[in-house]
Amino acid sequence: MNDHLQAIAADTELHQQMRHWRRDLHAHPETAFEEVRTAARVAELLTSFGLEVHTGLATTGVVATLKGRLPGDAMIALRADMDALNLHELNTFAHCSRHPGKMHGCGHDGHTAMLLGAAAYLAQQPDFAGTVVFIFQPAEEGHAGARVMCEEGLFERFPATAVYGMHNWPGLAAGEFAVHNGPVMASMDKLYIDITGDGGHAAMPHLGCDPVLVAGHLITALQSVVSRNLDPQQSAVVSVTTMHGGDAHNVIPETVTLSGTCRSFDPAVQAMLEQRIGEQVQHICAAFGARGELRYERHYPATINNPEHAGICADIARQLVGAEQVQRAMPPSMGAEDFAFMLQQRPGAYIWLGNGQTGEGHGLHNPHYDFNDEILPLGASYWVALVQAQLKD
Repeated sequence: MNDHLQAIAADTELHQQMRHWRRDLHAHPETAFEEVRTAARVAELLTSFGLEVHTGLATTGVVATLKGRLPGDAMIALRADMDALNLHELNTFAHCSRHPGKMHGCGHDGHTAMLLGAAAYLAQQPDFAGTVVFIFQPAEEGHAGARVMCEEGLFERFPATAVYGMHNWPGLAAGEFAVHNGPVMASMDKLYIDITGDGGHAAMPHLGCDPVLVAGHLITALQSVVSRNLDPQQSAVVSVTTMHGGDAHNVIPETVTLSGTCRSFDPAVQAMLEQRIGEQVQHICAAFGARGELRYERHYPATINNPEHAGICADIARQLVGAEQVQRAMPPSMGAEDFAFMLQQRPGAYIWLGNGQTGEGHGLHNPHYDFNDEILPLGASYWVALVQAQLKD
């Protein structure tokens, strides 16, 4: 570990500042494209550090740039997400959510604090050649804020040659990293199925076409898309998660609506899922005399690391914590991440930072979750080390 990294790890004042920032953000969670207070606070801090700050990209996004004191034209980008979840927090500590129904249940408060900590340190010790772009992104949780930032010209305005992201990972020990050479997170598609039959009296089902019955057969059949159409050595998930139809116990409804999600890592698998689901909706509904309509939305692509940049990130992590603390063979997650859109625009890597063994029920998106403040210096040190490695004179 070099002198700068030893300094940030030992900087008790910076650690306490990051802790304060993180807990303030946790107490004031804001969801997709409504991160007004969060963005204002982030912009205020970045300005106080002396960075050049830009606001308004993707409504509430904040982007800041910092040029090193050494000569060089290279530019890299570091990204943290800022948004919270629509989730009612069940914690009772002092910094728990003050906004009922909203919660930082995924650690974006910690991601923001770590990147702020790195910006603060690098502003005081700009011993690198080139420019760092600090991206504070809104609306990761299901609203594709990264896609919006890219569509609004993120990399045209800030032409970084590489982009990097980080996510805390409960269950991975604090002080450990996980770096994948390829797929990290799955694509996320949404499916909506409308089944139309002929409503009628529940005591006389032979006089109509029961869409509830059709829905039951279709839900069962959809499980065969993965089990009987996909190479067992590949991965995919098809989950039907909602079913709506009917209002009375003695009435066969006219329509039933299903919705759910599909996850995969390979675009070819993604295309197969859409095709086979569409065929099953059409033919199974027709076999019962009903009409089926599928709306299939490709929401997030898979998050796939560039192997070269993943190797760079793994080397940095090894310098920080030792090779035995850097996992290189962890299975990817079927969760989704809109950082994928940035990786489609620029090469880079998305890594996991261990949040510790948080206990049963305290994982991501859980109402009892809380970010581990003890890993804040490590996350900030990782960002600093990455800048120093990538922007050499």
